[in-house]
Amino acid sequence: MFPLNALKNSLAKLSAAAALVAGAHIAGAFAAPRAAADEILVFAAASLSNALRELAPAHKTATGDTAKFNFASSGALSRQIKEGAPADVIFSADELRVDQLENAGLLAPATRKTLLGNALVIVVHKDGGAAITKPADLLGRGVRRVGIGEPATVPAGTYTKEYLTSLKLWDGVAAKSVWLDNVRSVLAAVEAGNADAGFVYKTDALISKKVKIAYDVPLAEGPKITYPAAVVKASKSPDAARRYLAFLESPAAKTVFRKHGFAPVEAKGDKKTAK
Repeated sequence: MFPLNALKNSLAKLSAAAALVAGAHIAGAFAAPRAAADEILVFAAASLSNALRELAPAHKTATGDTAKFNFASSGALSRQIKEGAPADVIFSADELRVDQLENAGLLAPATRKTLLGNALVIVVHKDGGAAITKPADLLGRGVRRVGIGEPATVPAGTYTKEYLTSLKLWDGVAAKSVWLDNVRSVLAAVEAGNADAGFVYKTDALISKKVKIAYDVPLAEGPKITYPAAVVKASKSPDAARRYLAFLESPAAKTVFRKHGFAPVEAKGDKKTAK
């Protein structure tokens, strides 16, 4: 007959072993995939602010990382990165500024992706705004001030100059223009009545309750507007930065971008959209 004391000792050892195994399974089930979540700083064009803020909670849930933002004109963001600002990701409203960073060796290789498309529109105040049905109407007496992003630093302003130059209207419109530091400032100027009309992205016009679209620049006639993103070479959290770019290409992110009026595009590695 098996001794009682030996039986008790055996059962005690089995119980302890089972507890260790169960504990290991529970710990594994709740363990984080990484030792600690990362925080990244995303330098993004002002026109992206609403969409990226809306996506921030979903990004944190999907990756465990936290994204913080610096929104400004793409030209200003590019300059800040050149001066050594601690950015992890650049998300620009045009290819030119990212070209400059890439040529300066400031981007992580093979991380550049063109993610979104947009369109240019002319907006006026919703109540009693200037009567504009075509770009040439901006030269009329009823339009005293036209809000435009500074062409040297604001992509929307660069696109506007390119478009109006192609129509031979640039000199006339520029003479009555109010130069502003980003596209959201143009929108605010029209909303406040400080500009009779303004050139903004369609995505910006759609978020305002105080302006209306007076003219949609036809895609076939207007400049090709694309939004590239890349990991900054000096990033202190390059893996988290890459996870962020991957998240921006997810179906959930594309749904939010479409909601805000952007047109998600298929990005392939670091291939650039032709300009």
